[in-house]
Amino acid sequence: MTDIIFLALAFFAITGAIAMIVYKNPMYSALGVLVSMLSVAGLFALLNATFLFLVQIIVYAGAVMTLILFILMFLNIKEEELPKEPKKFTLIGLGVVLMIPLNVLVLKAVSNLPQKDFSILDTDFGDIQPLGIQLYNNWLLAFELISILLLIVLIGTVVLAKRRKKKETLIEGEEL
Repeated sequence: MTDIIFLALAFFAITGAIAMIVYKNPMYSALGVLVSMLSVAGLFALLNATFLFLVQIIVYAGAVMTLILFILMFLNIKEEELPKEPKKFTLIGLGVVLMIPLNVLVLKAVSNLPQKDFSILDTDFGDIQPLGIQLYNNWLLAFELISILLLIVLIGTVVLAKRRKKKETLIEGEEL
């Protein structure tokens, strides 16, 4: 049963990634990324990695995708404003062909590894508590500096958005 779930999640992750590359409409591409992120979260859950599962859902599929969709809706990109990509599928095919030797190399390296038991662990692996203790005991300064950096980025975004809105209002006032 686990193998079937793994294959389904892997299929959806790859399909979402392909959809992100192939679709011309940015909203459909963003939905492809969302499908990939949710599938990867499912793979983390299958590995019993609780923390990575939650981070993938909350941070990536939740916050980052909300931000991307908000930006796409805010920009209101029309079909005719999108760049023309006449060689898009040729370049995608070239990328696939160039990646085949690397994939063969990785598969050969993995097949030469010694056989191990790959069953799912029933230990505290992937739990949040050991990670939280490590993060807040040994990495508190770095954690707080990153939170300050994110706050600065948020403030900068708001300032730039207000400046752009003020500029657009001035331009519209001149046109009237």
